[in-house]
Amino acid sequence: MQSTNIPRPARVLLFLALAGAAGAAQAQAYPVKPVRMIVPFAPGGNTDIIARIVVPEMSKALGQQIVIENRGGAGSVIGTEVAAKSPPDGYTLLMVSAAHVINPAMVKSLPFDSVRSFAAISKVADVPSALVVHPSMPVSNVKQLIALARARPGQLNYSSAGRGSIGHLSAELLCSMTKTQMTHVAYKGAGPAMIDLMAGHVELLISSMPAVIGQSRAGKVRMIAQGGEKRSPAAADVPTMIESGVPGFVVTAGFGLFAPAGTPRPAIDRVLAALKASLSDASVRKRLSGEGAEPVGSTPEEYDQFTRAEIEKWIKVARSAGIQPE
Repeated sequence: MQSTNIPRPARVLLFLALAGAAGAAQAQAYPVKPVRMIVPFAPGGNTDIIARIVVPEMSKALGQQIVIENRGGAGSVIGTEVAAKSPPDGYTLLMVSAAHVINPAMVKSLPFDSVRSFAAISKVADVPSALVVHPSMPVSNVKQLIALARARPGQLNYSSAGRGSIGHLSAELLCSMTKTQMTHVAYKGAGPAMIDLMAGHVELLISSMPAVIGQSRAGKVRMIAQGGEKRSPAAADVPTMIESGVPGFVVTAGFGLFAPAGTPRPAIDRVLAALKASLSDASVRKRLSGEGAEPVGSTPEEYDQFTRAEIEKWIKVARSAGIQPE
């Protein structure tokens, strides 16, 4: 067979150039079929709502349909496991809530690693928490609440949507940071927790702002602080916990987007670009704002750092409160 006259170094360079061109063409081709987005909760919850707000514009930007697949159960563990074990080809995405960073503190044996099993794409939106009290409480700000809690250790009761919920751990974080003691009363959901607060059976509650702002505006509860880094436009007259004298207290329900670990970076970048296109759409931003959510659109690196920091924070809170994973 006749040998080529091209010198070996030139042949190597030519091979690398052709391989790079093929890789670029493959990256540009993604996606060539519909993409599924797993929401590890039943339809109608906050995670599902936010996913359905951003997905239509994301689909337009990707040029392929994104199909939402609800896989609820076990506090988001079931659907998250499905995503973790899916092929890392860019055709499976996972939309998560704060449960993703709380579960490592509450579940003894997760069937996945909340960091290493996933490729971070972006934090999609933040929903700030809010601290509300019963109107009969003789407090109008956090400093007064702390003083009352110190004067009556263990006598103030706070409700939550259940053991391990963000409301439960947020209140324990507040107790730890302010050196106070309050008693946890767990309910089966945010609705019953709010009902008993309005009835005066418990004194306070920390929950996501959308869950309490209506009752606050109606005077059924009193919002004395919010948990974001800055004030939400939805409650511009209510100070943050930081402004209220609890430095470092930031609790938001972060909703974010992952893919299975090993998903090619070009696919990650395409999905991120589609998400940013969606979040820049005026109608999408308006609908998110209506849910009390602030659009974010962070980089994969920023979201990975956020996830790691939140997991570490909630593990420390659980240990400090003597909460054992089950």
